[in-house]
Amino acid sequence: MVKIPEHAAQVLSALEGAGFGAWCVGGCVRDSLLGRTPQDWDVTTAAVPERVLAIFGDRAVPTGLAHGTVTVRTAGGVVEVTTLRRDGTYRDHRRPQSVTFTDSLEEDLCRRDFTVNAMALDLRGELADPLGGRADLDAGLLRCVGEPDRRFREDALRILRGVRFAAALGFAVEQETDRSLRANRALLTQIAPERIWAELKGLLTAPGAAEALRAYPEVIGVFWPEVLDMVGFPQRNRHHCYDVWEHTLHALAQVPPELELRLTMLLHDIGKPGCCTIDEAGCGHFKGHPARSAALAEEMLRRLRTDNATRETVVRLVAWHDRNIPRTRPGVASALRQLGETDLRRLLRIKRADNLAQDPAYRAMQEQVGRAEAILDHLLAEGACVSLDQLAVRGGDLLALGLSGPAVGETLEALLDAVIEERLPNDRAAQLEYARRRCGKVPGGEKL
Repeated sequence: MVKIPEHAAQVLSALEGAGFGAWCVGGCVRDSLLGRTPQDWDVTTAAVPERVLAIFGDRAVPTGLAHGTVTVRTAGGVVEVTTLRRDGTYRDHRRPQSVTFTDSLEEDLCRRDFTVNAMALDLRGELADPLGGRADLDAGLLRCVGEPDRRFREDALRILRGVRFAAALGFAVEQETDRSLRANRALLTQIAPERIWAELKGLLTAPGAAEALRAYPEVIGVFWPEVLDMVGFPQRNRHHCYDVWEHTLHALAQVPPELELRLTMLLHDIGKPGCCTIDEAGCGHFKGHPARSAALAEEMLRRLRTDNATRETVVRLVAWHDRNIPRTRPGVASALRQLGETDLRRLLRIKRADNLAQDPAYRAMQEQVGRAEAILDHLLAEGACVSLDQLAVRGGDLLALGLSGPAVGETLEALLDAVIEERLPNDRAAQLEYARRRCGKVPGGEKL
């Protein structure tokens, strides 16, 4: 039996106490029946929004009155309470032009997207399931409520949501739903980039992301057509046993479900089709593909209006993914200086995943990445100098030597280079002497 948490039960009880039917509905019911912990608890009720506001007083916030939604604040978290409704004609393949409130739970469930999201649970644990959602849940099947074409044309974002749910739940898509999802995919062009981005994030960080992307590249290709160039593109190289798309998916499956890592793996070879050359022996080469992939990643992420931090991280990691990092203290320290610990550790995971998606005969990179990780751990444990803030010498010390303007920054960078390359210790006296000689400040000294 599903246990409704106390804060949601209190909302149901208050609505029932005022004489209105009330049910937990949607994803919280689905996830509970799957044995998962829901992130949010939503409630639907026969009470119109004005009555909900009156019942909960200052705990209620009118967050979406036009569509019947009131947010109720409780000690255990917020609960969205939405009045039972039927939707009018949809406009722009996204929102209904009007809604009509009803007292019929079944009418409300019939307007929802998929059967597994169209179940409701009352305070006593009784499940309302007029559309067979529980049977589909048990069968691991994602099925549209009613006619799939109608559902997807009403709200085209449901197309991408369907792929996301398949990835998150590990469900197969029912045959007619699958057909319609593919047939109507072009409607995603009508959806705002921000909404596409929100769904894509959930898809990429889902457990079954690689499988869902493999099944529906043409859906992703509606807003990122560059992806389609990878599908079936042969690499013709002894290091690779997969085409570019399959290599990408195998690599993506090898990294943890962190958005920056999954995005990097999806886009790390996006530039390969445009960089391919075939030599006289019929071998494929992709010179310059990291830079080309980084440029495409920048353009594609901007197209979806992603946040700056995510975009910049992913573009940087894509640009670095094929770069050699010498497995030496100076080599790893230099990478640490440029990327920082977080992104360097991400890069090493990316290199592992990229290598694991190559031909099994060429997976020696695993040992090399392990050596780089060990060196990184030692550098961090020692507090090794890899940034200007860690240098023994400061800008003021150089000003005291008579340096000014750009020469101060240039000298600090040169000092840091020398320390990282182990040509100079992180010692104030040694660095001041180095700076004097470099700038010709030692009588008779040689400018270095």
